[in-house]
Amino acid sequence: MPIIAKAGGGNFVPCPAGQHAAVCCDVVDMGVLEVTFGGRVKKQHKIRIVWQIEEVMADKRPYIAQKRYTLSLHKKAALRADLESWRGRPFTDQELMGFDVENVIGVPALLNIQQIVKDGETYSNIMTLMKLPKGMTVLQVRDYTRVIDRAPEEGAGAGSRADADDPFGDLIDDADRVPF
Repeated sequence: MPIIAKAGGGNFVPCPAGQHAAVCCDVVDMGVLEVTFGGRVKKQHKIRIVWQIEEVMADKRPYIAQKRYTLSLHKKAALRADLESWRGRPFTDQELMGFDVENVIGVPALLNIQQIVKDGETYSNIMTLMKLPKGMTVLQVRDYTRVIDRAPEEGAGAGSRADADDPFGDLIDDADRVPF
């Protein structure tokens, strides 16, 4: 089967800035990737966590927010900091021995999203991730198929919102800012 490359981007619409009730709809294993930090190239296992927010786009689909992480629960890891903030409590020693990140799928959250303009394009960056406060509406995942469950032709390419390339790349990925 041919693999066709085209000029131009997809139809990804960045999330609006501000605080949003959200629900985790996917954890995507990106595999071991080569990253550059402090002038050094190294390989790290990366994942992407994907949320739907309450607000919907013009076509009535929920906005998608996502953040890429190094798959690590090291004390300085962004994944650990965000998961502990989201859970509202630190990990136990036993949980630190092995935590299945897919357990967060379907879990509500409160996201603080900031928009960043780079080279004329607007991107959304998740600045903070917290436990959903009591009394806020708990969202349910809707109109979303996990990346792992998609047919190969669905999982990539222009127009695929949740599996689109990370718009921040290595330039704005906070998960890579802490050396291990």
